[in-house]
Amino acid sequence: MDCRALAFRQLPHQPKLFLDYLDHFVRVKAFYGHEPSAKSVLREAKALSFPLERASAVAAILRKQNAAFGSDSKTQENLDRLANGAVAIVSGQQVGLFGGPSYSIYKALMAVQIAGELTREGIDAVPVFWMATEDHDVDEVRHATWFHDGRSTRFELPAPADAGKPVGHVTLGAASAEVVREASDVLDQQGSSLLAHILRDSYAPTETYGSAFAKMFARVFAGRGLILLDPLDADLHRVAAPIYERAALQRDALNESLLQRGKDLEKAGFAAQVKVTGKSTLLFYMGDGTRQVVSANASGFQAGTKSWSREEFAKMASSEPENFSPNALFRPVVQDYLLPTVAYIAGAAEISYFAQSEVIYRELLGRMPVMLPRAGFTLVDVKAAKLLKQYKLTVEDIWLGSQEICRRMERGAVPKTLAAKFEREQKQIARTLAQLGKQIETLDSTLQGSVGTAQRKIAFQLDKLRRKTGRAQDQKNAVLAAHQQFLEHLLYPHHVLQSRELGFLPFLARWGSTALDELQKCCATKKLAHHFIIQWP
Repeated sequence: MDCRALAFRQLPHQPKLFLDYLDHFVRVKAFYGHEPSAKSVLREAKALSFPLERASAVAAILRKQNAAFGSDSKTQENLDRLANGAVAIVSGQQVGLFGGPSYSIYKALMAVQIAGELTREGIDAVPVFWMATEDHDVDEVRHATWFHDGRSTRFELPAPADAGKPVGHVTLGAASAEVVREASDVLDQQGSSLLAHILRDSYAPTETYGSAFAKMFARVFAGRGLILLDPLDADLHRVAAPIYERAALQRDALNESLLQRGKDLEKAGFAAQVKVTGKSTLLFYMGDGTRQVVSANASGFQAGTKSWSREEFAKMASSEPENFSPNALFRPVVQDYLLPTVAYIAGAAEISYFAQSEVIYRELLGRMPVMLPRAGFTLVDVKAAKLLKQYKLTVEDIWLGSQEICRRMERGAVPKTLAAKFEREQKQIARTLAQLGKQIETLDSTLQGSVGTAQRKIAFQLDKLRRKTGRAQDQKNAVLAAHQQFLEHLLYPHHVLQSRELGFLPFLARWGSTALDELQKCCATKKLAHHFIIQWP
């Protein structure tokens, strides 16, 4: 395999705030706690003071969770280290069907890599993956897109009848059996009966989106010590009760800070990722089984048909924390209250909205982890590598869009003006024959018939050659279109980066288990970039 790095600023459609965070930190340092670097991570790890009692309590809960997920002894060893004071390198993602987009895997791999680097520096560190099981938008997680047989293939489960529940409580259902069978057949065809078996075992109809995702990740990451965390656990909510209570008690001050942060971002030329209004709070209410927005008013708080005074709400947040869930801005703060996080691995949009979360970190937690951009990958298989070479293209060319790809491929493959050239040359030959015929007839009038016959034969042969050339060109155009489709479906599916759209399992099936080792090497803090991994025969 070959690996080529590309700076994040060279990727399509990257947020301005994210790029300034990476390339011009001085412009945005007011919105973040630390510069994104290995030095910042090491400095934060050395300075962090985290209650050992809380670490031990969380580790005990996660030990039960990971045992249920089927995690191996390496993960259990890391949980012992967490309980004894190890810091955490954390990432997370929604629990998408069959693992969701590839970047879920890349985030986890990077957490494993950075934790290993920090441990080798003398700071005991463990990797943790926060599964977003409390999210309630099941439409975002009930589908997966794989690259198979030269094109993207979509797998999708039916929408559940009980919409609004956290996805970690939504079971896959009987309809999932056929979808899982189809997906596992693909993995078998791609050459990995082991992965097919893992998928079938993990995604049984009785599992939830959360438990299935966790069981699959536990098997795929076996031996790497990845700790999985399901935040729906009531025991975790009880550990987090103090920060839920503070979020309720300090709602007005926090909301003012967030509104001001939105203005500051706008003044600096950036857009706030999460909309905050005068009625916003940091919490959802889940007491009725569904996840409902909590809003503030003059008399207190309201969610659906329920309402509470401010005192009642704060008391309930403390005594019944399992009935509450943090919103997008508060979630990372709850995460880092529960975990001794020194670095968080995030995507571009996440890093952008952490600019808003910073005010909550500062006021409720007094610390903030280093935000590191997740390693990005575009995997180029053998066929794609050959096609790129054949047409003198790069992956960046594929990102330019269909029209530009077509133009560049035609330039080197099909003579686009061939038909027009035939037309011109045929007319010129006809004129030449006509002139020649007049001269021959003047010389010998008896040759008039022979001249006409010769003209008709030449015209017939030219027309025949033109039709054959046309058929050849049509065939070549069809091949060209097929090659273009192959490259786009693999390298820029639905006009987004491969890692954001395509699932990882088919790649792993084709490339083999050593692919994870190769990718992990590219996740080092010294290599913060997007990587092209090119497979050669």
